Amino acid sequence: MAQIISDLTRAAVLSMDLQTAIVSIYTKSQPDFLSRVAGVLTEARARAMTVIHVQVGFRPGFPEVSERNQLFGAIKTSAQWQQVFQGPAGAIHPEVAPVNDEPVVVKHRVNAFHGTDLEMILRAKEIDTLILLGIATSGVVLSTLLDASDADYRLIVVKDCCIDLGADVQTCLIEKIFPRRATVLSSDELREALA
Repeated sequence: MAQIISDLTRAAVLSMDLQTAIVSIYTKSQPDFLSRVAGVLTEARARAMTVIHVQVGFRPGFPEVSERNQLFGAIKTSAQWQQVFQGPAGAIHPEVAPVNDEPVVVKHRVNAFHGTDLEMILRAKEIDTLILLGIATSGVVLSTLLDASDADYRLIVVKDCCIDLGADVQTCLIEKIFPRRATVLSSDELREALA
């Protein structure tokens, strides 16, 4: 494991899209999901690692969203879906919320890098290793992993701190796709590695 995380000061945990409404939609079958994520964040903080939170957000009227965007275009036209990203529902869940001065990157697309200052933050902190977790596995985790892999980051995916609505999609990504570009660990395995 020492080869995977050779320098904890150059590793960052990306806690992605863990907003209250999103968590409530995705974690109904896994009530201990947030406690696993909180455990990873607590361990990372204890090791003085960088923790960065990523959340989906839009300005009033959703000017960032094109009608051509199949995913977000549907949100722009639905008052019900817009509520998912506004107010307390759109805030990062209190159990895994930022502490102290942990940065929050607000994104307007699926990928945590696209159109955000995430890369600038990572470069300023000389981060070369990313530990990814969040909702959904087939959304932000996959999209961000592919971008980060192409940018030559060392990658770790915390498999039981990622969740998707489809069990078959989750299994395929975690067991077949992600291992080609990242080290895939459970939260217990990661905590052991950090300790």
